Amino acid sequence: MTADVQMQPVAAVPQRTATRWHDVCAYDDLLPERGAAALVEGVQVAIFRTFDGDLYALSNFDPFSGAYVMARGILGTRGGTPTVASPMYKQVFDLATGRCLDDAEVALPTFRIRRTPGDRVEVALA
Repeated sequence: MTADVQMQPVAAVPQRTATRWHDVCAYDDLLPERGAAALVEGVQVAIFRTFDGDLYALSNFDPFSGAYVMARGILGTRGGTPTVASPMYKQVFDLATGRCLDDAEVALPTFRIRRTPGDRVEVALA
């Protein structure tokens, strides 16, 4: 078997840039200050609704325990920043950025989330 090796650079193929939103649940299904887990394209996502109605989505994987439990975390604030504390070892993460406030080397992936005019909650992985 032989392989064709191309010596010249190939023109970049335009990438599709449209965001792919995934319907997760009704807004009213999310209880304030409680988390919910959703499976979106094989990714476990922890979704949170705060008392003031803001929505956040981040990875459900707790990097300290290795368990998918972040949706069961305890919501709060630290210095005015909305946070979730892992239910396992209590490390605190910034809901907006995913950054661990107890260990600067660790962060959770965050995902875009929105409330639609039809009162549905949607998440985008990229």
